Amino acid sequence: MRYDSITEAIGNTPLVRIDPAVHGLRHIDLYAKLEMLNPFGSVKDRAAWNMARSRLPGARERGEAIVELSSGNTAKALAVIAGMHGLSFKSVTNRMRIPEVKDLLLLLGAEIEELPGRSECLDPTDTEDPLTLFHQRLNESGSAHLHTDQYFNALNTEAHESGTGPEIVADLDGRAPDWFVACVGTAGSSTGVARALRAHDPAVRVIGLVGEKSDFIPGIRNVDEVHEVGLFDPATYETIESVGADDAIDGMLTLVRRCGILAGPTGGAAYHGTVRHLRPVDAQLRERRTAVFIVCDRVESYLGYVKQRRPELLSRPPARNSVSALTGDEVRAAQVIEVADAQKWIAAERPLVIDLRSSFAYAALHIDGSVNIVDELFDEVVRGGLPFGKRQPVLLACPVGEQSARYAALLTRMGHPDVRSLAGGIIAWRDAGAPLVRD
Repeated sequence: MRYDSITEAIGNTPLVRIDPAVHGLRHIDLYAKLEMLNPFGSVKDRAAWNMARSRLPGARERGEAIVELSSGNTAKALAVIAGMHGLSFKSVTNRMRIPEVKDLLLLLGAEIEELPGRSECLDPTDTEDPLTLFHQRLNESGSAHLHTDQYFNALNTEAHESGTGPEIVADLDGRAPDWFVACVGTAGSSTGVARALRAHDPAVRVIGLVGEKSDFIPGIRNVDEVHEVGLFDPATYETIESVGADDAIDGMLTLVRRCGILAGPTGGAAYHGTVRHLRPVDAQLRERRTAVFIVCDRVESYLGYVKQRRPELLSRPPARNSVSALTGDEVRAAQVIEVADAQKWIAAERPLVIDLRSSFAYAALHIDGSVNIVDELFDEVVRGGLPFGKRQPVLLACPVGEQSARYAALLTRMGHPDVRSLAGGIIAWRDAGAPLVRD
């Protein structure tokens, strides 16, 4: 197979049947759509090329840079495309949480700008979020950028409506699957594929998967970020279910070790969520059915993510003091303090206030006198033991109070007698009109 350009190799990815001995479903044939085999390594290759290609000649003539709000696969694909066409590329995000992806973007010549956004996923309804303000400026008339705008650009969805979805039907001998299960990020792939499949058979059931509350699975919104904005429309999905980071890693291990599919954690989440959803349905079936999920990208970029959460998988000793070892009961039992009570406590007891947000968010606004220890760094510090004396009361704060509650539970388990989590986080503090300062 010969091509004149690497972009001609985008699409037409394999549909691979998963051995029933692996998933255990008796009446459902389960298939993985291997979008990881696109030339730049992910499902986002389709959207990136579809959003950019018609505008590339004009952008080059005007000397524009391609800009996208992305910290992952969309940025990677656009960086390659930009370089191929003599353009520069800039990735804007609130935080690059996968070091391997950040290093690869820099290797590809990308410029990275990290702004103090409040969530991983753009929320255009939050008009005070720096990411939102930046997004608005990019869309102003006269902007000297080629803004691909993956959260709102219909060409993102169209790439999958005209490509990924019809390919699935063709590979199933002209039939649509009974179920299509997709992780929800920008919602471009799940929406586009759903439209194509339902155009062929309106009875197709579409299941959306998101991360559990305040959990982080690369490329997936969590339940706090599922906003009805941009390309996301809840009516696309029969149901939306959550998957945990450990579930994603377990699913990834199954695909990697038992199926020979070198999937990343997003593909693992898709596999785990699919089997979990279908297992009770399968028990009631008496005839064959078909289900498809997408493997978005490859495992190699996420070894650091795996090492942080499951070090034993890489022959490293399990972390003694880690939030991943907490039980749900321990997290629910963590001491949580409301904003008004926290203000009184700070005035009376002068606890050490630790802000777990990114340095950019901290610089934008923070509680006066607090110290900034980004959650990943705090996690490393805590693994060595309590980082402060037990006589020192501690107040932990994060964006919405979920991550800080986990660390409060962990420090309590380690023997600290007085550590509390700020209920609702810095956002609740701000909304209550409590004072914040800026660096």
